Amino acid sequence: MSESQAPSEPETLAGFVALIGAPNAGKSTLVNALAGTKVSIVTHKVQTTRALIRGIYVEGAAQVVLVDTPGIFTPKRHLERAMVRTAWRGAADADRLAVIVDARAGLTPEVEDLLTRAGKVAHPRDLVLNKIDLVARESLLALAQAANAHCEFEHTYMVSALKGGGMDDLRRGLAAAMPKGPWFYPEDQVSDLPLRALAAEITREKLILRLHEELPYRSSVETTAWKSLRDGSVRIEQTIYVERESQRKIVLGEKGRTIKAIGESARAEIAEAAETPVHLFLFVKVRENWSQDPERYREMGLDFSDG
Repeated sequence: MSESQAPSEPETLAGFVALIGAPNAGKSTLVNALAGTKVSIVTHKVQTTRALIRGIYVEGAAQVVLVDTPGIFTPKRHLERAMVRTAWRGAADADRLAVIVDARAGLTPEVEDLLTRAGKVAHPRDLVLNKIDLVARESLLALAQAANAHCEFEHTYMVSALKGGGMDDLRRGLAAAMPKGPWFYPEDQVSDLPLRALAAEITREKLILRLHEELPYRSSVETTAWKSLRDGSVRIEQTIYVERESQRKIVLGEKGRTIKAIGESARAEIAEAAETPVHLFLFVKVRENWSQDPERYREMGLDFSDG
């Protein structure tokens, strides 16, 4: 076979899909399900995703980069305003927009405002009705029709990110809609979040799950040390920052029981992500008004001026 007759490389597709939705619409669960592993923290507490966390999956010749944005809500504080503006910036920078709606909650005023604003984003849009396992089919059809009346969507997907229903159609549909072009990441990469940052996110998730009633969501976790040991294991030090001494005592718990439980749960999951044994050491420090510190915003991938 001559060089001119040699088979050409298969044409590849690659693009970014921004997932936009109200808090607790299930965006993070959806990203994790599509990526096939945990890349974004999932809790029942709203506003846990702060920055633009990307999950990546490959379907045939297409690579889809999922941008899990902070939930869209009416912000009141500086940090909240930065989170919401970060979410819309992620939508504007993507190739495609997927609007995630909690089918059980329906078209709340918050969701209706979101749909109106999504209609102004100059990208193709898909509607994803999530948690369909909790809603009657007749209600789903009415909800899809009402949502499409608010905003023009190319496709409507009905899924249960938690149970897996409809996810294959969504996976294939998003992949087929990607623009032609080379892949952005290696085939086996599932996130562009550095392992140190992912480890901090995992610990923050365990913190929220353990103390969702007692501790405001305005706490942060930083991985301050990461050392590979001779036996192949990793020693990790992380600092949990809170704004008041009373919060520090809550995180520590009586005789350190709470922080120990958080550490044990986080260590197991970080070890799974790092694919190596982990020695995790947690410290709790008070950093008053950290949510007004521009440096903390940069560490979270937010712009302080967005407030």
